[in-house]
Amino acid sequence: MFNWMVWTTPVAIFFTCIGLMLAGMTVWEIRSPTSLRRGWLPMETTRGDRLFIGLLTAAYINLAFIGLAGKFAEWFGLANEPSIWISFVLSMAVLLLIVRKG
Repeated sequence: MFNWMVWTTPVAIFFTCIGLMLAGMTVWEIRSPTSLRRGWLPMETTRGDRLFIGLLTAAYINLAFIGLAGKFAEWFGLANEPSIWISFVLSMAVLLLIVRKG
């Protein structure tokens, strides 16, 4: 059923984290409804809005890293492409920053 996608460990962990975040945010929203808040994003947002914006940003970071991995190896003279774990950690850090401070 899932043969169309390459399920490496980082990809599986990334999607597992997204699923857990969505489930956690659902429970949190049911227990404690959110209100609009203004952070450093240029608009008032709820927790769900910030999660959505953060998930989109994380996806774009991962896609950009995958697209540029070959160029990184060329630019920095690496023997192999850099590990996808780098983009995973970076994207999760940016996601957490947006959810907490955005």
